[in-house]
Amino acid sequence: MIRGLVLALFAWALALPAAAQVAPTPPAANPRVAFETQAGRFVVEVYADKAPATAKNFLRYVDAKRLDGVVFYRTVKVQERFGFVQFGVQNAPAKMFPAIRHESTSETGIKHLEGTLSMPRLAPGTARGEFTIMVGDQPSFDADPTQPGDNLGYAAFARVVEGIDVVIKILDAPRSATKTLQGSFKGEVPEAPVRVLTARRVTL
Repeated sequence: MIRGLVLALFAWALALPAAAQVAPTPPAANPRVAFETQAGRFVVEVYADKAPATAKNFLRYVDAKRLDGVVFYRTVKVQERFGFVQFGVQNAPAKMFPAIRHESTSETGIKHLEGTLSMPRLAPGTARGEFTIMVGDQPSFDADPTQPGDNLGYAAFARVVEGIDVVIKILDAPRSATKTLQGSFKGEVPEAPVRVLTARRVTL
């Protein structure tokens, strides 16, 4: 009996090093998407861990290739290196997926810092297939519960991790003083909108 106990303890001791080598599975990396545009390439990290609904919606447009061929149709430049650019399917019925629930910055913790991607909207829960990229930090887009009325801000969900200079180049391109889009955005419509050639997930 004693001999059996000794053998069991010996086998257990031999198993210890193997068990110690089993490391916990690391969390999956957030997806990245590379945009090839007429102005150059930039890459964004999509915060699927923090903004799952908004990230899933964006990746759905990417995976369906519905962002291929769209243009940066709006550039709002307040001053040097400060403003935002906007792109998307421009409410084309054949390209739009259903609206998604609103994930405010107070829920996700993702702030509108330089390079942040966000979703323009009307009322909360109406965002679909339009996206903006910040140039410069813009806390005015964040949720602010201290304010009256619609104080939920916009849904931030990703950030440029490579090629912010390309986004700045798009922001700096000449804008028309007279063009509009269905009567809106006067003074914010580029003379020659930059086109997205492809938007594809990057294999890490």
